[in-house]
Amino acid sequence: MSEADCDKPLRSGWTTGACATAATRAACAALFGDGFPDPVTIRLPRGETPSFPLALAESGDGWARAGVVKDAGDDPDVTHGASIIATVRTGSPGGGVVFRAGAGVGTVTRPGLPLAVGEPAINPVPRRLMIAEAVEAASRHGRAADLEIEISVPGGERIALGTWNPRLGILGGISILGTTGVVVPYSCSAWIHSIQRGIDVARACGLIHVAGCAGSTSEKAVLALRGLAPEAAVDMGDFVGGMLKYLRRHPVARLTIGGGFAKMSKLAAGHMDLHSGRSQVDKGRLATLLEGLGASAELVASAASAHTGLEVLDLAEAHGLPLGDAVAVEAARVARGVLGDVPVAVDVVVVNRQGRVVGDSLTR
Repeated sequence: MSEADCDKPLRSGWTTGACATAATRAACAALFGDGFPDPVTIRLPRGETPSFPLALAESGDGWARAGVVKDAGDDPDVTHGASIIATVRTGSPGGGVVFRAGAGVGTVTRPGLPLAVGEPAINPVPRRLMIAEAVEAASRHGRAADLEIEISVPGGERIALGTWNPRLGILGGISILGTTGVVVPYSCSAWIHSIQRGIDVARACGLIHVAGCAGSTSEKAVLALRGLAPEAAVDMGDFVGGMLKYLRRHPVARLTIGGGFAKMSKLAAGHMDLHSGRSQVDKGRLATLLEGLGASAELVASAASAHTGLEVLDLAEAHGLPLGDAVAVEAARVARGVLGDVPVAVDVVVVNRQGRVVGDSLTR
C-alpha cells in the first residue's frame, strides 16, 4: 500500500441487517408480482438510501427468494462477503410477519438478549425494517402482510465461530445485526455492544461473578484461577472503560479483570482505553511502585528508563519484587473508583504473554 493509499478515508459498509432488509424487499416485490428490483434500494433509520445488487433471485408458487452479498467496506468484519438470503412465503391469514432462522442464522438459547429464547437471532431494528418492507409491498396490492420471512446465510455456522455468538448462547449461525444499517470501519461501538450483551446474558443466567478479560490468554488464566465457567467470561478487549460504565447501570456482585502486564499497568494509571495507539505504559509510575516495594535507587532508575513495561516487569521479577501484584492492586482501585458506589467487588489478575499469573490483587 502506498503512502497516498494510507491517507484515503476508510470506506463504510452495510450491516447484515441492512443486507437482509434489501433481500427481503426484493423478495416481497417478486412475491406480489412486481418482479425483482435489481439493484434494490432501501431506506435506513438515519435516512440513507443504499442500493444493493442482487446475487440471487428465484421464485415459485407462494414464495420468492433474493440474496445480496454483504460488503463491510474497509472494516475487518468476519461476515464480509457472506451471502444474506431472504426467502419470503405466504403465511397464515391474520398471522402477520413471522421470522424464521434458515441455515447459517443462529437461534437464541439463553435469556438476557433483546430476543426471547427460541427466537431467530434477527435483532429488533432489522426486524422492524423488514416488517416495514413487507407491509409496504403487501399494501400496494391491497393485501395484509401475512408473511413468513426466513433469513439464511450459507456458511453462517462456520462464520459464527469467529463471533461472540457461541459465548452468548446463540447457536447454529450468525446474528442479523445493525441499529443504523451502516458499518463504520474499526468502530469501537460494535465491540462495546458485544461487551454489553455478554454482561446481559451473564446476569440473565444468574451469574454473580464475571471475568472481563483483554484477550484469550488472560481469559484462560483467569477462568482457571478463579474457578469460573466459560459463560462468565466477557471479552472486553481494550475497552475496560466501556465495560465498567455498563456495569455501573447493570451491576454484578463480583468482577475479575484480567489482562497482560502492559494493559493492566495502563488501567492502574487510570486509562480506560488500553489500546497501544491510544494509551501508553507509564514507566515512571512503575518505577514509583517499585520504590514503594523497597527497590534500590539503581533499580528504580533502570525501571524509569526502560523501553517497555515488560522490561520493567523482568527487572522486578529478577529482584524478587511483586510488581505484578502492586499493579493489580492499583488497577483494582482505579476500577472500583469508576464504579463508584455501585456494589461490585473488583479484583484484578495480571498475566504474562505465556499466560502465567504474575499479579493478583487478592494476594495483597
